[in-house]
Amino acid sequence: MIKNSKEEQQMNNAISNRYDFVLLFDVKDGNPNGDPDAGNLPRVDPETGHGLVTDVCIKRKVRNYVQLSNGNESGYDIFIKEKAILNNLIDKAHEQEDVKSKEKGEKTEAARQFMCRTYYDVRTFGAVMSTGKNAGQVRGPVQLTFARSIEQVVLLEHSITRMAVATEAEAEKQQGDNRTMGRKFTVPYGLYRCHGFVSAPFAKQTGFGEDDLKLLWKALLEMFEHDRSAARGQMTTRKLIVFKHDSALGNAQSHQLFDMVKAEAKANPVRDFTDYVIAVPSQVDMPQGITLDIKL
Repeated sequence: MIKNSKEEQQMNNAISNRYDFVLLFDVKDGNPNGDPDAGNLPRVDPETGHGLVTDVCIKRKVRNYVQLSNGNESGYDIFIKEKAILNNLIDKAHEQEDVKSKEKGEKTEAARQFMCRTYYDVRTFGAVMSTGKNAGQVRGPVQLTFARSIEQVVLLEHSITRMAVATEAEAEKQQGDNRTMGRKFTVPYGLYRCHGFVSAPFAKQTGFGEDDLKLLWKALLEMFEHDRSAARGQMTTRKLIVFKHDSALGNAQSHQLFDMVKAEAKANPVRDFTDYVIAVPSQVDMPQGITLDIKL
């Protein structure tokens, strides 16, 4: 099998710089990330009352955006997608001619490389692909923390009514009233902060290149615009602050850079992004070897 030029470019032109970034996003009158073990209540830190959004939730939105914006374009398929049977996709990797032709001991590595070339999320976030025919494990160059709200959030529970029932039995029981009661949980407002890391050494292992990085930034900026639902209310990316290092291993520790970005509430209670003061450093404040890029 001959790789197309785009796949070859992805593998050969991996990024050579380390990046750290701060993502600020908010929710108004919505549930940003329900917990299925708690009746789908918005996730919170029980000791502090701060809201939480998991890294898995954010990665899901990035995957969905990439799939929506790139369709079936070669090299930008998604491995972890809704209703996918992962072992079937791994099996397909082993069926490729350039993988089948390898010696037994080389097949796993050849399949791993194929998965990195084919699937954007494997190339970006990594994956465990040893659950069927072995395609190895990939440690992705892009990693995210949980997002945590700047202030404590309030969890509201709303009673809702549907003017219909699902079955004849329910209609008979209600003598024709035909109403279904339910619950909806929201956060009135929350500004969330997430930290991210992009590793150049791991990017070389997966082929994560400059085009992939540009797509990641675009996805983080626009992912909520294409993820609307009645449950999530209004969610918006407010700021994406990117610190680019001049080297592969970095020129400063990430926590030093993150500490330069501050968000403080100027109202109580907070109900809008304008109720916050966001302090962002300038290029003159950067340590040597760090370039600042504020994307919103």
